[in-house]
Amino acid sequence: MKKLLALLVVSTLTFTALTGCGSSDNAAQTDDAQQEEATGEADAADDADAETDDDAAADETEEAAANESDAEETAEAEAKGTIKVAASPTPHAEILAQAKTILAEQGWDLEVTEFEDYVQPNLIVESGDFDANYFQHIPYLNDFNEKQGTHLVNAGGIHYEPFGIYPGTKSSLDEIADGDVIAVPNDTTNEARALLLLEANGIITLKEGAGLAATVNDIEQNPNNVQIQELEAAQVSRVKDEVAFVVLNGNYALEAGFSVANDSIAYETSDSEAAKTYVNVIAVKEGNETSEGIQALVEVLKSDAIKQYINDTYDGAVIPFEE
Repeated sequence: MKKLLALLVVSTLTFTALTGCGSSDNAAQTDDAQQEEATGEADAADDADAETDDDAAADETEEAAANESDAEETAEAEAKGTIKVAASPTPHAEILAQAKTILAEQGWDLEVTEFEDYVQPNLIVESGDFDANYFQHIPYLNDFNEKQGTHLVNAGGIHYEPFGIYPGTKSSLDEIADGDVIAVPNDTTNEARALLLLEANGIITLKEGAGLAATVNDIEQNPNNVQIQELEAAQVSRVKDEVAFVVLNGNYALEAGFSVANDSIAYETSDSEAAKTYVNVIAVKEGNETSEGIQALVEVLKSDAIKQYINDTYDGAVIPFEE
């Protein structure tokens, strides 16, 4: 009996020992697995942090490059300077307002000052106070130089404005009666242009060869004894309620609320020699036509974007000039 008890005790101790060893090994294996997992997670975290740091560094590099590029563009824009232009309000200043945005993208600051007359814009360009003006056609420019002793030149043709006959107190040339008054611009080239248009529509006949120098003294036949009222160009449209008809430059017709396509009784066609002769130009003092700012200005004004603006805005009263 004692031997049997002894054997049972030994067996129990042996099983306990074996069971204890198995539990220790499993715990060790579990600890090893957890340690490896923790190590792996730490390594992954380190890799992620490193990758994040690399991305951040790359972003900072790109941002620095972008800032440097912006700084260079700003510096370039500041370096190009200002272009000062004198202009008639309509359509010249309006067209320049569209060009201003495009020029700004190129680094130029376009400053536009509006003038109501045809004299000061030329004098201030001659004096050097302004870089250019935009209001006149070549015949007027040439005539002004000859009479004033100025040295202005054409830096580029931009558009022309068909001259038109517009209603005053009468709405058709068929209604013209003896002694009717017709108002026209009084400056040499524009008066001649108005008289030529009246001749083309059978109102008067001019002396042969009068051409672009024609004045009222060159009227040879006047079957209706019309009176030609000569006024400063800006004043012509203002007497439309007092005279039978007015003959207007395109810009003053626009200011008076006239549409060439809808309101004119007669006007110069786009393919007429007169329309092409009277192309409106950027005028500068001789020697400045090749300056960087003037060339940039002319290039923008001749661009497709500006041509599209003109065609969309002025209903045929202003037509882009094609050389």
